[in-house]
Amino acid sequence: MKIDVDAVLRERLPRHYRFIPRPLVRWVERTICQEQMNEMLRVNHGLRDADFCRGVLSHLGITWSARGCVDRLAATPRPLIVSNHPLGGLDGIVMIDFITRTCGPGMRFLVNDLLMAIEPLSGVFLPVNKHGAQSRAASAAIDEAMASSAPLVIFPAGLVSRRRNGQVADLTWQKMFVNKAIASGRPVIPVHFSGHNSSFFYTFANLRERLGLKFNIEMVFLPREVFRAAGSAFTISVGAPVPPSELRGGAAAAATAADIRRRVYALA
Repeated sequence: MKIDVDAVLRERLPRHYRFIPRPLVRWVERTICQEQMNEMLRVNHGLRDADFCRGVLSHLGITWSARGCVDRLAATPRPLIVSNHPLGGLDGIVMIDFITRTCGPGMRFLVNDLLMAIEPLSGVFLPVNKHGAQSRAASAAIDEAMASSAPLVIFPAGLVSRRRNGQVADLTWQKMFVNKAIASGRPVIPVHFSGHNSSFFYTFANLRERLGLKFNIEMVFLPREVFRAAGSAFTISVGAPVPPSELRGGAAAAATAADIRRRVYALA
């Protein structure tokens, strides 16, 4: 696997490729840290799933520790782990390492379908279409995973945390996980992940919103945030399991999702 912005533009925009200024292509390559990303992929070539994640963390010098109800998580069958999403990349990689060490292999992670392009993690990721209708096959795969015994992880916000009034936190959590947990009889495990992105990232995101631009342009800076965090140590705080019998779905699902979100931030 290799990242090649120029090749992607040539393939996806064949009619317009020759009109794209070369300096713009080079800017995109630098912005997404193409050279550093490819070196990291080269070093971890041949690794997959949790082993790939551990290779990435080792390459970046990233460490993590877990506290709270870790033993209860390990002893909980078929957990649905829900977490805040402060980083937009490394938090997912660390979570895969943590969950596989705590609950064993076989976990699945519900993610934006665009992330399926990360081939070494295709055995862990379950795609969710955030920008259109979910395909019948993708919906069936999610339902099958929910019915299985595999530990499942999801970031219910659906996108990386934002800064509002000086505080970094997730936006509104989507209610899907509540109804899915009830339907599949899965206990929900609230987890808080420490950390934040750079001030530049949040300032750019807020400026983009004030300009009325809908597309999340700031996502192009997430690779830079990954390398900025090199050498960091993160803390994972695990809350008590919430049995499906205590979850309220249907019309109350949004309120339940908001309550679980509050529990997550209370763990910080």
